[in-house]
Amino acid sequence: MTIPPVISWIVSAITLLTAAVPVTRERLNRFAALIGLSVTEANARQVIDHFAALRRWRLIALTLAVPLACLTNDPFYLVVGWCAVSVFRDVRLPVRVLHAHDDANIYRKAWLLGLGGAVVADGYLLVTQGTTPARLAHAVIVIIVAAAVPLAARKLSARPAPEASDDMAQAELAIGKWSTRTLYLAGTAIVLSGALLIPGQPPQRDLPEYSMPQSFPEHMGVFATVDKYKGPTCPWTNQMDDPCRSWLVNEAPFSQAAPYIVGKGGAPQRAPFVRSSDKKAVVYLGRHDRRMVYQDAGGIHYLTGSLTDTAVPTPTFAAQSRYVALAKDGAQITDTKNWTTLSIPGARQVHDLNESGIVVTTASQVLVLDHQGKTRMALPLRKDASEDTYHLRSDGSRFVAIRGGEARVDTFTPETGKRVSSVVPKFPDDDSLDIGLGWSKEGPFLVRAYDSKRVYYLDLATGKLWRRQK
Repeated sequence: MTIPPVISWIVSAITLLTAAVPVTRERLNRFAALIGLSVTEANARQVIDHFAALRRWRLIALTLAVPLACLTNDPFYLVVGWCAVSVFRDVRLPVRVLHAHDDANIYRKAWLLGLGGAVVADGYLLVTQGTTPARLAHAVIVIIVAAAVPLAARKLSARPAPEASDDMAQAELAIGKWSTRTLYLAGTAIVLSGALLIPGQPPQRDLPEYSMPQSFPEHMGVFATVDKYKGPTCPWTNQMDDPCRSWLVNEAPFSQAAPYIVGKGGAPQRAPFVRSSDKKAVVYLGRHDRRMVYQDAGGIHYLTGSLTDTAVPTPTFAAQSRYVALAKDGAQITDTKNWTTLSIPGARQVHDLNESGIVVTTASQVLVLDHQGKTRMALPLRKDASEDTYHLRSDGSRFVAIRGGEARVDTFTPETGKRVSSVVPKFPDDDSLDIGLGWSKEGPFLVRAYDSKRVYYLDLATGKLWRRQK
């Protein structure tokens, strides 16, 4: 669940202030009435000390949990901070187990149902939406709580029966019953919130009605794969139907794609038209309705509404062509499998996207973001960075920046932002670096030579090159 950071801070502050409220007489009277305890001079201090200790340890737990919740924008840690004391204060190694209090059975059943539901929900999210550090942290905490609750319940249920006239023993039994009840309720709250309050899910929304697939009108160019494509070549002619005014796909006119756009006070520039890496799809600006369009052999999807020429974004494909990114003053990333979108304010170009994060450039920075939109690493954008390219390893452990003008390859650790190496590869026969191709399935980073177009493995630490075996 994604919430605005300001709301997260406000809720955290309210939670911390609530925990800091002193133990009042009214609270103690409520406890005595609910549990059926007769408070006397002999056991009053025992009851007060119990609730004072709960308040003290809850404050300590929340003092640790609140910064974590605010920094990660994850309300789950507030639930853990509030409930942890009720779960862990009575955890001991297994002891002699007696029968649980009869009135605790309903809470035990609620705990078991909640735990079962949390396990199913967590498993479903991990399988269907992938593994992220946040989800793994939730799963680890749920597992710890699932192990702690039975241990604490055994400790609480092993209290001996009190003598009828022993006020302190009666208070101990009442506190034990109360603690068993709160143990099960707190454990249930933690495991359920661990499944329901999942961070890291980008705010997704269904596209408006123009996202529905459309069939091809008769005048549209179609394709199975885009083997070749060529841009228009005559921006200044007045003949709109002249063949030189159309994009060519597989050597046939692709008349539905806009040939040119005109900025403020500028010469005509080719309208955006990009092909996916698997050659099965293209994204272009519609010639007549001026909407950004995704097209493959199955049909067309409209990615935007009608645009002015000055608002036309730059499209790119990412993650084996699954995602389409439209960037201008902010980026919109569309998942072509389910047609949901993620917006990244301020992004001017999307360079890489995989399961570990997203790489974008803004007006002044290169950013590595997680899938919640939070910044993992930021680098200043060089003045002459138009030819620079960026690659994020799929496990998130390395980030590579290829400096186009210098043919230099810099490697960073995203978690710290530290540059760990900087090399200039020396190609044979006075060749030079063309582009980086990302990490190979075998592990090493791949680069391509400019003149020969040969692909090499690159040792990012030493700059050593060796030929890729076909």
